[in-house]
Amino acid sequence: MTIVHSAPKFASNEGVRDALTAALGDIVVSSKEEHGEIVITVKRDEIENALKLLRDDHEYQQLMEIAGVDYPDRAERFEVVYMLLSLTKNHRIMVKVNTDEAKPVPTVTTLWPNAGWLEREVFDLYGVTYAGNPDLRRILTDYGFEGHPFRKDFPLTGYTELRYSEEEKRVVYEPVELAQDLRQFDFLSPWEGSDYVLPGDEKAQEEGKK
Repeated sequence: MTIVHSAPKFASNEGVRDALTAALGDIVVSSKEEHGEIVITVKRDEIENALKLLRDDHEYQQLMEIAGVDYPDRAERFEVVYMLLSLTKNHRIMVKVNTDEAKPVPTVTTLWPNAGWLEREVFDLYGVTYAGNPDLRRILTDYGFEGHPFRKDFPLTGYTELRYSEEEKRVVYEPVELAQDLRQFDFLSPWEGSDYVLPGDEKAQEEGKK
């Protein structure tokens, strides 16, 4: 006899979202369903409490990822996104907080040890700081790296370049020097200034008419 095990099913995403936002109460800033997934924004200072409640009371056992998003025009330009997975329910949700360069986000290393590495990545690439992280330092960029390369205002060339110096027999850091300025493209054609339509451009023109 073959026994087939199926994952538990929710009545609907809307029902789950209502239940979770009710459980989180006034911690919630906003909630929505986007691309088939539940997204809940909570108060920055309450992120640890919110994730602990979702882990312990609603079976979202795994922290899969922490990601950053940069919106330079916002007063609080950064979103920090926590992606949670329930193994028992076969369901995922995203929890967000907003912050800026000055306001630290409480660490969640108290809930998941792997958050230490994930928080370091967001710190390195965006400059978001985490209060309580025991080892907050760069994790992907080099020692002495300037700036945070995933910010929208970070230059494509960076600020410094490195090379091996035969004279000094070591790697040296120098200010970036370009032989010519970066060219600005129109993003519709691979060749700036072309006066003919290349394959694929007609799609962009059709989109512009809608």
